[in-house]
Amino acid sequence: MKEKHITAADLASIAPVSLVLGVLFASIHPGNWLLSFIAFSFLFLLSFVVLKISYTWSNPSRTLGLIVVLAFLLRLGVGLALHLALPVYGHGDEDDRAGYVFTDAHNRDDQAWSLATSDKPIIDAFNKKYSSDQYGGLLAFNALVYRYLSPDAQRPLMLILFSAFFAALGVPFFWKAVSQVFGANVAWASAWIFALYPESVLLGASAMREPYLLTFSAFAFWGFVKSRAERGDKRSEKRSRSAWLWIGFGLLGMLLVSPVVALMTIVIFAGWIFFTDENRQISWKAIAVVAVVFILGLFLLSSSLNRSGQFIATSPLHVINDWLRSAVKWDAYQLERGSGWVQKIFDEGPAWIRLPFVTIYGIFQPVLPASFIHPTKLIWVVISFMRGLGWYMLLPLLILSFGAADGTQAGKNRNIILWLSLVTWIWILLAALRGGGDLFDNPRYRSILFVWQAVLAGYVWVWWRETRNAWFGRVLACEIVFLLVFSQWYVSRYIKFGGQLPFPVMIALIIGLWGVILGWGWWRDKRSSPVDQRRA
Repeated sequence: MKEKHITAADLASIAPVSLVLGVLFASIHPGNWLLSFIAFSFLFLLSFVVLKISYTWSNPSRTLGLIVVLAFLLRLGVGLALHLALPVYGHGDEDDRAGYVFTDAHNRDDQAWSLATSDKPIIDAFNKKYSSDQYGGLLAFNALVYRYLSPDAQRPLMLILFSAFFAALGVPFFWKAVSQVFGANVAWASAWIFALYPESVLLGASAMREPYLLTFSAFAFWGFVKSRAERGDKRSEKRSRSAWLWIGFGLLGMLLVSPVVALMTIVIFAGWIFFTDENRQISWKAIAVVAVVFILGLFLLSSSLNRSGQFIATSPLHVINDWLRSAVKWDAYQLERGSGWVQKIFDEGPAWIRLPFVTIYGIFQPVLPASFIHPTKLIWVVISFMRGLGWYMLLPLLILSFGAADGTQAGKNRNIILWLSLVTWIWILLAALRGGGDLFDNPRYRSILFVWQAVLAGYVWVWWRETRNAWFGRVLACEIVFLLVFSQWYVSRYIKFGGQLPFPVMIALIIGLWGVILGWGWWRDKRSSPVDQRRA
């Protein structure tokens, strides 16, 4: 007998929890308490029911259920804690006093409330007047929530609840897609990373665009994998249409929230097909759909970037190119202006060093040693440390993704991992160029394609567990060297403990130690027997 996605017993346990949480959250915000209680209770009930249905549909196991619950509760709990703690323990700036980590979330929330309480249609969110949301989609959704669920008072926790729910909703789809391509072991590792990565948790706890983009990406990923598995089977034509609906739904959501992610997803899928399809026969229907979405995304992206009217170019490609060039120049200028030692390097060094420096500095943001040494409020030390710790745990896995792919025997999986590694690192470099040394924008841009980073990280983790490849330890040793040397430099700078090395000398020391570690590893592998190399 087919298992029901949700039962009366499920509803009997979900309903009381929803009511209790409704009472708690309604008591925090001002306004009509009864209206707030009904709205929050309804949203909690809706969230729990949808999450239960998606979890049961994908894989009714306790482990996946635990991952989904943790993904939801972590984001909701962190969002609630930050909303209450930042006004008390944060800085005195406007964002902290209002309980927001990200300025973008604060501005978008205020404009959503302004639009919701006006007599203007919600579609005005896509107007140039509302500059807080570059693309307008999330602003329109937030305004809809306020207009119909919270018309009497601005309740940011309602938007955080939606963000946490939507972020958790992507987990079952992500797990199912990865499992079908790479197997259960990689799927479990990737799902844990996808759900618990600190940057993703913080974004999901802050009503930002990224939680929606990641879940829309998971929808499209599942639809793509499903369509690939069922191609050529006439009996699965109906299910194949379902797969295309998931792809379409995911891409449509991305177009409304951030067209660039839709474009990148199409590029990823196109490369996936090219490098894994032996016959490389693609239907004209699929080509037409992809072409329409790609062109529409290109025009939406250029239109969104030119909402301020600052670019005189009419071609979408020219607008995007002009925007990227001006953004990189601006971020380099901001990095130089915000740091005395960076300004010193730029002034004393050759002109060509600026772009590579901004890129490399952006890759290592948020710099982990700075997160707990740089003097600031304790709550911000915790936030920065967790974000930095998450990135520095993920970074070695991403670095090793090329090596893991090279050591894979299965041809198709090898090609997929190599392709995802290439796209992921191109995106990381672009995010570093676009975000520069910005502590928030740079990691946020990088996290937009976190779905694929989580796939790579899970794959590399399982590969290392199975092979115990020696290069994992060597890359980790290089990262430890970087952290130790940089920590000493920050300690000497801010705490005045120990002698401070000149910045170029510190960089030379790090590169020299890296050379010793990598050179020794290469030399040892050369001396090893074939059997030893396989063990390594």
